[in-house]
Amino acid sequence: MENITLDNQICNHQACLEQFAMKFTKDVEDANDLVQDTIIKAIRYRDLYKSGTNLRGWLFTIMRNTFINDYRRRSRRNEVIQVSEDLTSYQLQGSADINKGVNTFIMEDINKALEKLQPDLNPWQFNLFDVKPLRQVIVTLNYKL
Repeated sequence: MENITLDNQICNHQACLEQFAMKFTKDVEDANDLVQDTIIKAIRYRDLYKSGTNLRGWLFTIMRNTFINDYRRRSRRNEVIQVSEDLTSYQLQGSADINKGVNTFIMEDINKALEKLQPDLNPWQFNLFDVKPLRQVIVTLNYKL
């Protein structure tokens, strides 16, 4: 019977817990979550409460500690995420350049494809890769201006 009375007293402090939680979170949904966590912990650990002491102070202490622990947990999680988000393609370029074999296979494929082209298109393709002036390419291909 004593536990039921204490549980009711804990739940009667919900309004003041909500106000106190808003000072921590500044968000209604987060404050409600914090109040819920606080009430659950208070009911779970009601055996640790000493009757005759300040119940509201005990609940506020539970809430403060819960908020601090959650804040620390989130900040550690965010640090790990930020480190992985800070990696750019430029930073990864060094590890990608180490494998030159892939580049060799790609150039071999390009050269094989160029060899299969019709003979009259070959000079055009090679001149595009050599970045020669358009006038010189036209003269090479015997086109009239």
